[in-house]
Amino acid sequence: MPAIIENLNNRLIELLGPLGPLIALGLLGLLLIAAALPVMLKRVQDPMDRLREQTKTTYQPAAKAAGKDGKAKKLRTKDGTDKLDRFATFLEPQDVDEYSAARLKLLQAGYRAKNSVRVYHFAQFALGILFLIGGIIYALLQGGDEMGMQKMAMSVLIPGAAGYYLPVYWVERRRMARQEEITNGFPDALDLMLVCVEAGQSLDQSIIRVSQEIRAGYPALADEFEIVAQEVKAGKDKSTVLRDMAERSGVADISSFTTVLIQSASFGTSVADALRVFASEMRDKRVMRAEEKANKLPTKLTLGTMLFTLPPLLIILIGPSIYDIGQTLGSMNVR
Repeated sequence: MPAIIENLNNRLIELLGPLGPLIALGLLGLLLIAAALPVMLKRVQDPMDRLREQTKTTYQPAAKAAGKDGKAKKLRTKDGTDKLDRFATFLEPQDVDEYSAARLKLLQAGYRAKNSVRVYHFAQFALGILFLIGGIIYALLQGGDEMGMQKMAMSVLIPGAAGYYLPVYWVERRRMARQEEITNGFPDALDLMLVCVEAGQSLDQSIIRVSQEIRAGYPALADEFEIVAQEVKAGKDKSTVLRDMAERSGVADISSFTTVLIQSASFGTSVADALRVFASEMRDKRVMRAEEKANKLPTKLTLGTMLFTLPPLLIILIGPSIYDIGQTLGSMNVR
């Protein structure tokens, strides 16, 4: 078997050049993908699977087999307008927990479209393939004589992995930036909400007014308050709406704010008093975060000082001496 593989490798090198084995593997992979896609996309349902589904529907209790409206529950709805709808089985997690986790991560990053999970996984697949093709083209342009097999494989696989994980990095950066924006704007929003409540407005009216006022500086927080206001207008329970807001934002301060409002409504205490105390705590917490960043600044400046101050100082102090020593040694060699 090793002799056959070696002979095949030598034959490919003779026919296609030094990159013959790599080209053959790439063509084989593309042929396998092209052969598998039509079968997977036009998969016919197995009669035994259809029989099992009918048996489950017949003998399963109605509360588990159907939702409240009598229809079977699904992870998502299909309207037929999305071009990626036919690939939903391969671009979206089929497990409920995995789909919910991916959906929550995209919501926290600010992507609230119905097909956001599908587009996210399609971006991973497409960018991985494109960067992989780019790595193959780069390896072909470099030539096989100058590149070893290990370096060739790294030049192909590293761009593919980078393209696959690029959407993950982008979504994570968006999520962190959005959470930081919400955290920074939340104390100001609480102060405005306290002013509105003390002026005689209800909590729902104050949320709408605050979302309008802070949109210029903190659009992410304004969007969250606007969603809360619209859901309350639609008749959804206020406690559920506030908990959903805390889950969507992923910020600990929003979760504490939700708990304060729910407890205030449960025990019948004044919302203005609860907001006043909580707003004061948020202001103190913001000052503490600023002091923490200020205390970290000298440590961060130490590395910059070492990199940009010491080398020029050493050049100024030792440079003339080194130049004189060089001139002296040169004159001695001439003699």
